[in-house]
Amino acid sequence: MVKEETKNEEVKDEAVVTEEKENKEEDSKKETAESEIASLKVELAKKDEEIAKLKNAYAMAYADTENTRKRLINEYEQKQKYHIQSFAKEVLPVLDNCERALAQATQDEAYRKGVQMIYDQLKACLASEGVTEIEAEGKPFDGNWHQALMSESKEGVEPGMVIEVLQKGYKLKDRILRAAMVKVSE
Repeated sequence: MVKEETKNEEVKDEAVVTEEKENKEEDSKKETAESEIASLKVELAKKDEEIAKLKNAYAMAYADTENTRKRLINEYEQKQKYHIQSFAKEVLPVLDNCERALAQATQDEAYRKGVQMIYDQLKACLASEGVTEIEAEGKPFDGNWHQALMSESKEGVEPGMVIEVLQKGYKLKDRILRAAMVKVSE
């Protein structure tokens, strides 16, 4: 009986040892799993930071692209709107010369009519592109559209009014091509 008791104790001891080993293995597995979870959480946090950085970089690149697109569209529209500006500036002296020719007295009416037709046709072509004359005479002086070359006291005219246009001014749509050179009342 003593042998049986010792065998039972040995079996119990072995069961306890086996159970302890299993507990240690489970604890070891839990620790390993917990350390893996912790490392995965750290990795996940790093990936989240990287994703946030990439999203920010994408948003900045997208904003830059949109700004560039808008700027290019605006430049294109401005170019389309004012494409004739340099040509119109070069043609304005031709208009001035036609006006001078028409202001001269001449006996040859056919010559005068020819110059008038050229002048009218040139003005119509420029007007079709948006080039118009700046109204100045009898208007208040405006430094944005007029350039005062002289001033003169004139009775019956209030100060700051344009009393004579020395050279006509022209604008292209809403942009000035050449300011009107004027005489202003004092």
